Amino acid sequence: MSEYVSQNGIQIAGELHAFVNGKVLPGTGVDRDSFWSGFADLLARFAPANAKLLAKREQLQQQIDEWHMARLGKPVDQPEYQQFLTDIGYLVEEPAPFAITTENVDPEIARMAGPQLVVPSLNDRFVLNAANARWGSLYDAFYGTDVLDAEPAQPGGYDPVRGAAVIKAAKALLDEILPLDGSSWADLTNVKESGIPLKDPSQCVGWNDRGCLFRHNGLHIDVIFDPDHPVGKDDPANIADVHMEAALTTIIDMEDSVAAVDAEDKVLAYTNWLGLMRGDLDASFEKGGKTVSRKANPDRTYTDPDGKEFTLPGRSLMFVRNVGHLMTNPAVLLADGSEAPEGLLDGVFTSLISMHDLKGLGELGNSKTGSIYIVKPKMHGPDECAFTNDLFDAVEDLLGLDRNTIKVGVMDEERRTSANLAACIHAVKDRIVFINTGFLDRTGDEIHTSMQGGAMLAKGDIKNSEWIAAYEQRNVGIGLACGMSGKAQIGKGMWAAPDMMADMMEQKVGHPMTGANTAWVPSPTAATLHAIHYHRVNVFDRQKEVVADGIASLDKLLTIPFADGHNWSAEEIERELDNNAQGILGYVVRWIDQGVGCSKVPDINDIGLMEDRATLRISSQHMANWMLHGVCSAEQVDAALLRMAAKVDGQNAGDPLYRPMADNPDASLAFQAARDLVFKGVEQPSGYTEPLLHAYRRKLKGS
Repeated sequence: MSEYVSQNGIQIAGELHAFVNGKVLPGTGVDRDSFWSGFADLLARFAPANAKLLAKREQLQQQIDEWHMARLGKPVDQPEYQQFLTDIGYLVEEPAPFAITTENVDPEIARMAGPQLVVPSLNDRFVLNAANARWGSLYDAFYGTDVLDAEPAQPGGYDPVRGAAVIKAAKALLDEILPLDGSSWADLTNVKESGIPLKDPSQCVGWNDRGCLFRHNGLHIDVIFDPDHPVGKDDPANIADVHMEAALTTIIDMEDSVAAVDAEDKVLAYTNWLGLMRGDLDASFEKGGKTVSRKANPDRTYTDPDGKEFTLPGRSLMFVRNVGHLMTNPAVLLADGSEAPEGLLDGVFTSLISMHDLKGLGELGNSKTGSIYIVKPKMHGPDECAFTNDLFDAVEDLLGLDRNTIKVGVMDEERRTSANLAACIHAVKDRIVFINTGFLDRTGDEIHTSMQGGAMLAKGDIKNSEWIAAYEQRNVGIGLACGMSGKAQIGKGMWAAPDMMADMMEQKVGHPMTGANTAWVPSPTAATLHAIHYHRVNVFDRQKEVVADGIASLDKLLTIPFADGHNWSAEEIERELDNNAQGILGYVVRWIDQGVGCSKVPDINDIGLMEDRATLRISSQHMANWMLHGVCSAEQVDAALLRMAAKVDGQNAGDPLYRPMADNPDASLAFQAARDLVFKGVEQPSGYTEPLLHAYRRKLKGS
C-alpha cells in the first residue's frame, strides 16, 4: 500500500486518493477541494451514528441472550416472547398503510420481470460477462447443459445429433410463447417470401438485417435468420439461433462475493465499476492459446412495424452492492486514526463513479432515467434503513445530485428486518427499488439471534421450518402491500448449482409463481434458461392473485427452529459436522489464500456450488450452536475439520495455486480462520464472518 495522504483531517490511502482525483472526479463537475472537504465532514457526521447502530445491535442481542438463558429448556411462549421483543425495541409498531413513491425507475426494475445476476466486482471478466448477459443464446444454453432429455454432446467438435435435439426443443419453446397460426416453427420455410404467420401479429415488434424481434410477457426474443451460418444454412427457415432477453439486471457486488480488505482491493473494485459506468472496461484473457479481449456489448437497433428505428439495451441494467454497516476499511482513516466505516466509503465513491453514467461521460450508458442503483445488505431493522436514507441524502448533497437520485435496494436477510419489513420499506419509501430474500444469511441470523435458547434442528431440516415459509411469503406480500408492483423489484434468492440446470428448470419456476419479478441466477447461461420461466408465468398477473392470499403471521415468522427433544445418532452428528466443515473449509481456503470471494466450490458430494460468505455464516453458526448446547464436543468439531481438510485438499489437487491444509493445519492461515469461525462463532457480531476473514486475509497479504 502507498503512503496515506492527509486531507481535511482524514487520511486517505495514496492509491485511492490518486484514483479519485485522476480518474473519477474529472468531468463530473464536482470540485476536488469541495469533494474532499465534504467527504471528511460526512465521515465526521455519520461514523459516530454508524457506531451507535452497531452498539444497539449488541445491546439487543445481549438482552435476547439473557432472556433465553433464563428460560433454557422451556418452550417459547409466543405472546410472552413477542411482548419482550417489543419492550426492548426489537419489534416496532407497524406503519399505517402506505405506498412507496419512488420515481425515475428504469423499466427493467419497475415494469419487467426476469432473471438477475450477482457477480463479484473484483473480476473484470466476470462483470463483463454479466453485463453482456442481457441477451443469451438459447441454442448454446440448451446445447451445453443438462436441460434437454437427450444424449450429451459427443466430444470432438459440433455434434449434429445433439444440435438437432437443441433446435427441436427451441422451436417447441417458440411454439409455446410465439404460436403460429395453423402451423409450427418446426415447419416454417421461406420466411423472406411468406413471412411469419403469428397467431398474434402484435408479438412481432421489429426487425433488423439479422432477424425478427418478438415480445412476450414484456420480454424480447430475437430470432436470428442467417442462411450463411453453419446452423442456419441447414435449417428450413434459415434460423441460426434464438436470442433470449435474459439478465434484465445485474448486481455488481462489493460485499459477500469478494475478498476486499484494503485500499488495493477497493480501488480494483471501484475501477471495474467505473469501467462499467463508462462502458470502456476491457478484459483480456487467454483462451485456447489465444488472447481474447472482451468489452461491453453495444445496444441493439431495430425497425418497428411503422418503419421507425428504435434501440434496445445490449447490456443488463446494473446495480452496485455496497457493504453493510459493520465493517471498516483502512483505505481511509478518521481523524482519531481509526478505520472509516466501509459502507460510508462505498456510498460516496460508487455514487461519484456513477455520475459518469448520469453525465454521459463514457461510451455506453446504464440508467436511462438518471438514477443510481445501490443495493444495501445486512441492515437490521428500520433505524438502520433510515440511517442509509440519511446517508444517501448527504451523498446527494455532497455531489450536487437531486434528491432521491440514488435508489436503494433493501436486502431482507436479517431477522429484525424481516420482522419489521413494512417499517423498513417505509424508512426508504421515496427511493426504494428492490427487496429480496436470502435463505443463507437469514438462517445464519436466525441461529445467532436465538443462539442461547437451545440446539437448532439439523441444517437440512431448518429449510423446512415454519419460519422460512412465512419469511418468503411475507416478503412478497408486504412488498405488494407497500405498492411495489410496477415500481420496484421483489426478488428471490440464488440457484447455487450452475451445473444442474435441469433441476433449476424444474424448481426455480416457483420463484415467479410467488409473485417475485426477479430471482438470482449463477451464470449467464442460467439467466437465459431462467428467462423461460418468466414467459411461462406472467408475474404481474400472478401478483394480483398473490395479494389475495394476505400476509403470513408474525407468529410463524418468529417460531424458532429449536430441535426440542431430538436425539441424533453418532453417525448423524458426524455427517452433519462433516457437511458443515467441508463447506466452510472449501470456501475459506480460497478466500484467505487466493483472495477469491466467490467461485464454484465442490460440496461434500463433489457437486460444484456457487458459494459466497453467506454459506460460511450459516455453517459456522450451526456448528457453534451444536457445540454450545452439547450436541457435539469441541474434539468432534476438530476431528471433522481435520477430516474435511484432507478432503478439500484432494478436491483442489489440480490447482497449482492451492496450499494444502491437512498435513500441517497449524501452519495454514486458512485452516485457522475456518476453525475460528466455529470456535469463536458465538461471540461474532450477528454471527458475521467478515471480521475474522478480513483479519486473516490481511495477515496473509502482510506476509
